[in-house]
Amino acid sequence: METDLRALAKVQEWYGTHSSAAAEWPVDALMLAKGTTTVSVVLPARDEERTVGDIVTVIRRDLVERTPLVDEIVVVDSNSTDETAERAREAGARVVAQNEVLPHLPALTGKGEALWKGLAASGGDIVVFVDADLRSFGAHYISGLVGPLLADAGTHFVKATYERPYIGADGAVQRGGGGRVTELVARPLINMFWPELAGFAQPLGGEYAARRAVLEQVPFVTEYGVEFGLLVDLLQLVGLDAMAQVDLGNRTHTHQSMTALGRMAGQIMLTAWSRLERQGRVMASESPAHTLLQFGLDGQADLVDVAVAERPPLASLLMEEDVA
Repeated sequence: METDLRALAKVQEWYGTHSSAAAEWPVDALMLAKGTTTVSVVLPARDEERTVGDIVTVIRRDLVERTPLVDEIVVVDSNSTDETAERAREAGARVVAQNEVLPHLPALTGKGEALWKGLAASGGDIVVFVDADLRSFGAHYISGLVGPLLADAGTHFVKATYERPYIGADGAVQRGGGGRVTELVARPLINMFWPELAGFAQPLGGEYAARRAVLEQVPFVTEYGVEFGLLVDLLQLVGLDAMAQVDLGNRTHTHQSMTALGRMAGQIMLTAWSRLERQGRVMASESPAHTLLQFGLDGQADLVDVAVAERPPLASLLMEEDVA
């Protein structure tokens, strides 16, 4: 109990000095702090033709043309079957095909793969990741996340927090109903094993920013465990005091089915297990199973693989290429 209370006190102390709201980071003030620092915005996108163009348009109009806070917008087309790439390109983004970035490497799948390839394809000193399915996007998403990094050289990673409602098929809005995997899987795991991170309200959220020099030093889980893995790995690399969060207001997006959420939960649990093993906190005679038996409404059983692969720290790969 004493250990738990100490962890809670540390989180409370961190929260007060490392949490802010997007409105506290006006663009004009950020331009004064920007100097020669370059900013890349990376959007991983798979079949997001309905939303990606609008997001890119807002960034280009407000943060490239009106005020040059952002230096490049990169959309990573993650093997889309619709017109995601065309819509992003028309809106003004540089579009890269996921499998054409570092093509000498075997192709992998998943959101984390798109993020890692986006890091490799972009060049900014600060990299901002934004999901491409957002319906509530505003330019303050970018400026809010970049703000603490430009204002304080000791801040290396900034995560978004927000109100995350659930919008049903009938259009009914349930406040706080979003983020089901966060509440049922990620938050319990964090509180049990990495309580220092308990102050992050949206640990699985897809909007965050970090210094390139830091992102290139950590591995990327290729599937949906990527955000969980980054939080844990960055905590170990830079420490809690170098991490912050910014309230962006409201976030609405496309909701996944329960079946898809089950697969995501499995991937996050395996990601957590790998970090516990790596940190020497668990020892097992054999690795956990990576198959998940799911049942549909008709009772049909489906066995799916929720194994997660990892890309190595990008810096290690670039170092190998330099030596070669």
